[in-house]
Amino acid sequence: MLTINVAVLLAVIVVWRLRRRTEARSRFDERLTVGIVLALGVLIAPTPAGQGIRSIRGQLTSGVTQAGR
Repeated sequence: MLTINVAVLLAVIVVWRLRRRTEARSRFDERLTVGIVLALGVLIAPTPAGQGIRSIRGQLTSGVTQAGR
């Protein structure tokens, strides 16, 4: 039986959609892309990968804040 991880499928769709030309996008197309990215974020957030991304983002943010002082 073939199983597909929904988060991986959404990540592939996001990359495929973002490779398209910006000028060719309609408002609906942009909203659809935003909705897919939000769904991907909701699926990734509780996973270990999502927690790692959150940790790295926090470290970068604190590093930039300290560098700006």
